[in-house]
Parts: sequence; C-alpha cells; structure tokens
Amino acid sequence: MMDQEHIASAFDRDLEGVLALIMQMGGLVETAISDAARALEMRDTELADQVRRNDKLIDALEEQVASEVARVIAVRAPTAGDLRTVLSVLKISGNLERMGDYAKNLGKRTSVLSEMPAITGTGGALRRMTQLVNVMLKDALDAYIQRDVDLAEDVRQRDSEVDQMYNALFREFLTHMMEDPRNITACMHLHFIAKNVERMGDHVTSICEQVVYLVTGDMPDEDREKQDRTSTDSALGKV
Repeated sequence: MMDQEHIASAFDRDLEGVLALIMQMGGLVETAISDAARALEMRDTELADQVRRNDKLIDALEEQVASEVARVIAVRAPTAGDLRTVLSVLKISGNLERMGDYAKNLGKRTSVLSEMPAITGTGGALRRMTQLVNVMLKDALDAYIQRDVDLAEDVRQRDSEVDQMYNALFREFLTHMMEDPRNITACMHLHFIAKNVERMGDHVTSICEQVVYLVTGDMPDEDREKQDRTSTDSALGKV
C-alpha cells in the first residue's frame, strides 16, 4: 500500500513538473502573438525580429516536454486516465509550438510589409483578432489545468468569432486590391497573416478538445461548422 502511494505521489510530482513547462510555453506563445501583432501595427521590424528569435525558446520547451513525457512513461508506466493525461500534454505542446510558428511567420511578413506602403486600418483589425485568440488561449490553458469542461466549450464556441473576423478581413483585402492593383502584394501578405491567426484559433480549440476528452473520456462533437470559406490550408505559405 505504501509503495502504491509512493508511486502515485512520484507520478503527481512528475506531472506537475511537465504542466509547469506547458504553462511556461503557453506564456511565451501569448507574448509572441501579442508582440507580433504590435510589431505589425507599429511596423516595428526590431520587435518583429525579436519574435522570430524567441520562437527558438518555444521550440526548446516543446523538446523538453517531449523528453519529460518519454521519461515519465518509461519510469512510471502510467495507465488509463494517467496515460491519457500524459499524452494530452504532448498534444497541447504540439499545438503551442505551431502557434509559435505562426507568430514567427507574422514577424517575417511584418519585415517585408514595412518596406511597402501601409494598408489603412488593417493593422488595428489584425491586432483585435490576435487579442481575441490570446484571450482564448489563456482561457483554454486555464480550462486544462482546472479540468473545466464548461470553460473549454465556451472557448471552442468563441472560435466562430475568429472565423468571422478573418472573413471580414479577407473581403477588406479584396476591396483594397480591386481599388488599386498596387495594393495586391501587401494585401496578399496581410491575408496570409490573417490566415495564420485564424489557424491559431483552431489550435486553441484543439487544446479545449483535450480538456473535454480528459474529463469525459470522449472527444467533443463538432457541433459548429467552420465559417472560413475563403481559402484552403495551401494559403499558409511562408516567406
């Protein structure tokens, strides 16, 4: 009995360490998204470059999480719910790493856009879109730590607002391009940026799905249809 309690206690300590890495990773991603949006709006190439450099920290944390998860599985041999918890950490770290990549892409395109005439109003709209995604990410991580299914479901529903903002921006970019063909290149870069942010929202919903799965044992039903009808994943080209 004492041996079982010791094993359970050791597993809990290991899990707390891994979750601390996830929260650290989430904090870096939130900062990267916020800084990337601010750099775009202010045309701040130095800040954009910093976002790109800091992505290495996010990548390093993902590798550390993977290493710790492998060690926990090898040493503790978790089963059932414990194993699901450990594996969910890998999925979440993967989602966070991809969001970091998208923030880095924003930084890359900001450096390119800084050499072109500004497209009026788009920087602020994109900043509002990234702010929404950042709040969703914070709430999704809180839902994961607290195993709060209601909060996770609420965040999932908010992704429809991200889709709506993306579609509105897409139409705005089309208008600018039709009004003046000289806007086409800049608007295409801005479109890719908006698509990257929209994809961040999808990764946040993926984190929320892990919350539902851990608590209920089932993946949530896809009860809302994606409202993004403007492009496919091929639009995620990188500079």
